[in-house]
Amino acid sequence: MTSPLSLILFDLDDVLCRYDRSARIAHIAARVGRDAQAVRQAIWDSGLEGRADAGQVSDAGYISELGALLAYPLTVDDWLDARRAGMTPDAEVIAIAKAVARRHRVAVLTNNCCLLADHIHYLCPPVAEVFGAQVYASASFGAAKPSPDLYRRCVQHLKVAPGETLFIDDVEANVAGAVEAGLRGYRFTGTEALASELAAHGLL
Repeated sequence: MTSPLSLILFDLDDVLCRYDRSARIAHIAARVGRDAQAVRQAIWDSGLEGRADAGQVSDAGYISELGALLAYPLTVDDWLDARRAGMTPDAEVIAIAKAVARRHRVAVLTNNCCLLADHIHYLCPPVAEVFGAQVYASASFGAAKPSPDLYRRCVQHLKVAPGETLFIDDVEANVAGAVEAGLRGYRFTGTEALASELAAHGLL
């Protein structure tokens, strides 16, 4: 018999928020006086973002290393402003999450450094309003999606059994990683389909 759900765990980017990487890149490029390719290379092609997501570099180390790669004295505020520029809250999905949160426990698990979780009230106020402090960056668990270790550590921290957790993400590999860890998974493809899925679980 399937266990009842105790936790609904949402991804952030391209689920609760629309994420525009190009807008983030453009913001940093304008700030540091480099072109978009240089910014893309410094953040992603260098592997820095992946290491930060997996908790292999501290927030301070991440900002310092990124500044060095861009030859600019980058600050946390610079990073936050750029990250915010690339995030647009999805009001419909957030409204669904808010409805679920009235009767069920909800949280967010996102591939990010801890700066994002620590500053979610600035970066995306509507998400902060619904989830409060229950926004978790992968870096805090020392692993990144789609590693099953990330999901196991997250639900252990939240004191919820994997099989009582429904994880929602727009990336199939991330959903597969959650399922491998024992969670129930759902790939987000749109608002209406999500509402139907949650209703089918008795969550709406």
